[in-house]
Amino acid sequence: MKTLLWCLVLAAPLVAQRDYLTADEIDQVREAQEPNDRLKLYAKFAKQRIDLVHNLLGKEKAGRSLMIHDALEDYSKILDAIDDVTDDALRHKKEIKIGLDAVAAVEKETLPVLQKVQDSPPKDVSRYDFALKQAIETTQDSLSSAQEDVAQRGKEVEARDAREKKELDELTAPVDGEKKPAADQKSDSGTPKTKKPPTLKRPGEQ
Repeated sequence: MKTLLWCLVLAAPLVAQRDYLTADEIDQVREAQEPNDRLKLYAKFAKQRIDLVHNLLGKEKAGRSLMIHDALEDYSKILDAIDDVTDDALRHKKEIKIGLDAVAAVEKETLPVLQKVQDSPPKDVSRYDFALKQAIETTQDSLSSAQEDVAQRGKEVEARDAREKKELDELTAPVDGEKKPAADQKSDSGTPKTKKPPTLKRPGEQ
């Protein structure tokens, strides 16, 4: 029993580290330096995941529920990556309308597929129900963002960044009454204060 538990502990990090892109897809993303190209790539990968889910649902196959779960989970992470690429491009004032149009086109296609699965749940849906709901919500949010006015979204990104920076500054600011670093502590004469070296002598002893 102890051996089994130890194996599970060792396996946990491996499960958590599963990448949502294949090695080939990662290479393609690295080669696509322009935001529009990356957005179109991610949109293609997202559609492939939903195509996989659709195909798996049409077959009675052992272990399909796990494959569906992983495909849905990867799909949601790809959409998160799309939003990250978009926000970063907007920070650098880059034109990304072409890429966002490609994203919106794919999400308009995938959303009804996901909703159909939810409306007519398969018998094994309990094994990937959370991943399905998450995929639907992520698609709705990402589609809404993709269709949003680019200039307006850019302003929202700037406002969010400014707000997060302010919150970080407030967290790292010294609290009232907090001691200043030793280098900042000075005597009345304006010279830095120095600590007396430790001693074992009693007060008054020479």
